[in-house]
Amino acid sequence: MNQFLDINPEVFAAIKEKRPVVALESTIISHGMPYPENMETALKVEAEVRKNGAIPATIALMNGKIKVGLTPDEIEKLAKAGTRVIKTSRRDIPVVLSKKLMGATTVSATMIAAELAGIKIFATGGIGGVHRGANQTFDISADLYELERTSVAVVCAGIKSILDLGLTLEVLETLGVPVWGYQTDELPAFYTRKSGFRLDYQMNSATEIAEALNAKWQAGLQGGVVIANPVPEEFSMDPNYMENIINQAIDEQNQLGIKGKESTPFLLAKIKELTQGKSLVSNIALVLNNAKLAAEIAQNYIDG
Repeated sequence: MNQFLDINPEVFAAIKEKRPVVALESTIISHGMPYPENMETALKVEAEVRKNGAIPATIALMNGKIKVGLTPDEIEKLAKAGTRVIKTSRRDIPVVLSKKLMGATTVSATMIAAELAGIKIFATGGIGGVHRGANQTFDISADLYELERTSVAVVCAGIKSILDLGLTLEVLETLGVPVWGYQTDELPAFYTRKSGFRLDYQMNSATEIAEALNAKWQAGLQGGVVIANPVPEEFSMDPNYMENIINQAIDEQNQLGIKGKESTPFLLAKIKELTQGKSLVSNIALVLNNAKLAAEIAQNYIDG
């Protein structure tokens, strides 16, 4: 057992008995929305996983440990600390652990923790990717490189629409990361169901996805998979409206000189403000929808 790994007893038992488990990230709690909405959403997502037949394992770094499966009290502690918590990617893990700081896991760090614990299915909102203007800034999310090396399936509403979707797809293709659309052959764009980018493979059921994951990993093909699950129709926002809002947010970001890991939290908060909270409603709905699908896939996946 990894000395830095602290697996919740319920989660540990489920992994040992090969029952379905779904990993959940914690950056959405610390940096995604204010208290108490962040705590309420985290608990709703866990409840959605349970409702659909799997055990939730929310992941964060606390007291020098990678905690896999937070208690409600730990979720509340993280939620109340908010943006004071360190947004933790692969590069941050050693310092956060050694200094016993509190760290909220990004997609990449959650994938690392999930693989260490033996969890293969992970639900989140949207993955990071190539930022707009990356030809000058070289701002590319570590999520993409984690997907290349870490064998965890990421159920998401596609690539965050604040990013350059086309370039992100190109990088994923170069890295050999499959991107499968759930009941769609078009890449969903986080807040919206449409992006204009076609996907190579459409999967129509959780069983079909689980069978393909089994084939990938049992054939010895390492690395993750992006399972792109469109936001429910009733919560999907107009693509043209959202593109205008995103451009406004990016213009302000550039004026303020905000870069690096602070970019995404700033843009999501600004988009929430500009849409008068409608984007947050959409965001919560898509995360719950992803938790549901992830639980269904976990039920059908046969590890080893």
